[in-house]
Amino acid sequence: MKLIPRFALAAGLLTLAPFAAHAKIERIVEKSFTVSPGGALHVETSGGEIRVTLSADGVAKVTARERIRANGDAEADELLKKLDLAIEQTGNSVSASAKYESQSIGLHFGSWPPVQVDFIVSVPASFSADVHTSGGGITIGDLVGKVNARTSGGGISLGKLGGEVDARTSGGSVTLEEARGAATLHSSGGSITVGRVLGSAEISTSGGSIKIDSVQGAVHANTSGGSVRAGISGPLKEDCVLSTSGGSVKVSVDKSAAFHLDASTSGGSVDAEGLTITLEKSSRNRSQLAGDVNGGGPLLKLRSSGGGISVRTN
Repeated sequence: MKLIPRFALAAGLLTLAPFAAHAKIERIVEKSFTVSPGGALHVETSGGEIRVTLSADGVAKVTARERIRANGDAEADELLKKLDLAIEQTGNSVSASAKYESQSIGLHFGSWPPVQVDFIVSVPASFSADVHTSGGGITIGDLVGKVNARTSGGGISLGKLGGEVDARTSGGSVTLEEARGAATLHSSGGSITVGRVLGSAEISTSGGSIKIDSVQGAVHANTSGGSVRAGISGPLKEDCVLSTSGGSVKVSVDKSAAFHLDASTSGGSVDAEGLTITLEKSSRNRSQLAGDVNGGGPLLKLRSSGGGISVRTN
């Protein structure tokens, strides 16, 4: 067996020591702008979180919190030279971006980049927001405008939004209090929780459950790793599809809603208590149920491979 000389091992430990000794140093950059109602916010960062809150009308404020892994201020200054930080206003749009110089080929200890930037932004409620991060969470308050949010490494939390919302994450959960427009929500690694959507809802996740308190338009919800719960308010206006490969499906509908029910499960039974159904198809083991409810209408399609299906009236 080949032995590693002690002096070589010691040298290796000494080489690693500086990386372990790195401290976190923070620097703050702030800018404020005078804006008009109905403006737009654009934010992009690699490795940081994004938080958008409400400000007084006429003011937009951007705070960039630079988090630097360095042994001291001198090293931090050198690392910041490779950071491209831009905070600016163009017309009635405010933009903020942080991008670090590409990683060179070779061995690097610790996570990359050594500088991560969080953006904390306040804008008037009338603004729209388009925000992207590859390494942190996103929080957006009660904006009136359209919201587009993307993250590869964190959760998304959304307040009461006045317009359409499109939010997607590859590494966390999604929560939405309210959307007065249509909502498209996706997660590859977490659950999705929705309060109320006045428009349609397109919701999918590969790693958690889906819960929708109230939706008034068409709803398409699919998960591969949990249960689906949805409340459909008012009459069904369009086809609705809810499905899961790893849990149960529970839906509540208005007592007077007219629709065509098509429910099937391979992991339990179908229960449609309280509905007036003209049966078209059913099975002895109650794993399948199809027919018109209150005379029929748009399709309500329910599927489960891992649990039961329940349909109730509100």
